[in-house]
Amino acid sequence: MPTFLPIDLDPPPDEGAERAQATRAGRGARGAHDEPITGAANDVEIAREYIAHGELSAKSIANVQKELYRFLTWCREEAGKTFHQLNVADLNAYKEFLRQPPPEWISATKWPRSDPRYRPFSGPLSDPSRRQAMIAVKGLLAYAEQTGYLRRNPARLVRNVRAPHASRITRYLSPQAIALALGAVEARGADSEAALRQRERDRFLLIAFAQTGARLNEIVGAHMGAIYSEGDGRWWLDVMGKGAKPRRLPVPPAMLAAYRDYRRAYGLPEQTGRADRMPLVLSSRSKEFVRVTDEAASEALKAVFQAAADQAAAQGDGDSASALRQASTHWLRHSMLTNHANNGVQLKTLQDTAGHANIATTAAYLHKQDHERHDELVGSPAARGLF
Repeated sequence: MPTFLPIDLDPPPDEGAERAQATRAGRGARGAHDEPITGAANDVEIAREYIAHGELSAKSIANVQKELYRFLTWCREEAGKTFHQLNVADLNAYKEFLRQPPPEWISATKWPRSDPRYRPFSGPLSDPSRRQAMIAVKGLLAYAEQTGYLRRNPARLVRNVRAPHASRITRYLSPQAIALALGAVEARGADSEAALRQRERDRFLLIAFAQTGARLNEIVGAHMGAIYSEGDGRWWLDVMGKGAKPRRLPVPPAMLAAYRDYRRAYGLPEQTGRADRMPLVLSSRSKEFVRVTDEAASEALKAVFQAAADQAAAQGDGDSASALRQASTHWLRHSMLTNHANNGVQLKTLQDTAGHANIATTAAYLHKQDHERHDELVGSPAARGLF
């Protein structure tokens, strides 16, 4: 049975980096050409240094820490090797290990890493997830080679996982399915203060994700003052996107109304100032104004989708029921972009709103041409006369 020990992968403090820099300077003064230019003494320390070196956002640091914890633990428990002992076959074995981790490495519950019940995986990784995992590993080993911690880097000879990209986005909800989700959350009872808070918060979340196309952490990580007007009748939501890039998203009237209802449910004024740093997404249970986690916000909306799926199934709407049972908050982002793309909004406008670096990514949401092609072929007199 493997042992999943806590591993400190927090970036080292600045003073540690300064000491390492001084060490490197001293080595340079001695003219030692082959001396490492890192103060790391073991695999964990080089991993911590690598994470600090990247100048990553807090979200990206958490993702890299997760991947490197898995890799370091695999090296110790499965391969029984340090980084210096790894070869190409080992790294290819790890790539396959990610495809189907053993049962003892898996837990459906996400326990904290300090909990003895913690397991590194919740199940097998998809090809895109395996690709991201190996990118993190190869980045670490490349950094270890560049700093002289490793004399050679076997990851150079390991191919990336091929993750085919879909030519069009399929994980989105139709307007009918979103209306069912809205009906499900509005139908909840509010027989207590906590229930009222939860209903209005989840209703706001549903509308906010569906109407702005923001990512999960962009809304959960925002603050109350991020929703504002500059006095011209236009309302905005400021979010921090990938790569710590800020974006300003239009706030439609329905979202603004839901925001005000949500604040009233918490005993707050309808509107606040831009300097208000209170978390935008609050816990419904705590008497304090405490931010919920990304996972808690995601689970709250999944509960809404499940209730809506039951309603859709009861109405005989199997397509909506099937989509809602699979849906996540990210589906609402896809839904917003898909619906706007198919209704004539310029792709450049949607690219800026979504925060896509490449407009080709945005173009994948445009299904209108496919729909028109389907209707033209299936609905034509020639097609009807074939059978």
